[in-house]
Amino acid sequence: MENQAKKQKHREDLRLAILEAAKKLFVQEGYEATSIRKIAKEIGFSPTTIYLYYRDKNDIAYALHQEGFLLLRDRFMALMSVDNPFERLKAIGRNYIDFAFQNPDYYQVMFMMKEPMTFLDMHCVEEEWPEGKRVLDFLLGTVQECQAAGLFTNMHPSLLAFQAWSTVHGLVTLYITHHLSKITETFAIDFNAKELVSQTFEQYISFLDRIK
Repeated sequence: MENQAKKQKHREDLRLAILEAAKKLFVQEGYEATSIRKIAKEIGFSPTTIYLYYRDKNDIAYALHQEGFLLLRDRFMALMSVDNPFERLKAIGRNYIDFAFQNPDYYQVMFMMKEPMTFLDMHCVEEEWPEGKRVLDFLLGTVQECQAAGLFTNMHPSLLAFQAWSTVHGLVTLYITHHLSKITETFAIDFNAKELVSQTFEQYISFLDRIK
């Protein structure tokens, strides 16, 4: 039993090492420039070892995509204790931004690379983006609770949820791709890039507060 447990731990440690190496190379060198051989070299194993765990690069990208969504989902689930749905909606946005700040590599794989979606379309036809759906359903459910409480009743819940998500997604994407530093210079905004994301989000929340 002890040997079996050690083998299982070794397999899991190696799986995580493969994912970490791939994430690093995808972001630093680009998906196309990253090969299975490069990933294997990064962790000190042969390419054959990688294929014992994953069928190809798209498979690895999709696994990283899933890992990232699990982390994001855990952050959202911690907000279940927030009873007021509008306060929870605000907290979802702030948590999403913090997640992107703290995990920019995961964020790029989750939302800025097409390869995980390619793998999903090719190999997971029975389910349509299950990990993404779980996260976005939490957002949509919170919007629907807001409406049940008498807020945003003249708005389509799915469109409002999409508007909220696309707002924060746009902000953090500009941050991760280093566009915001140039934007602050161009518009002479007296904030650094992180502050600009946070301040813009709070302004969006103020807008929602006025129309609710």
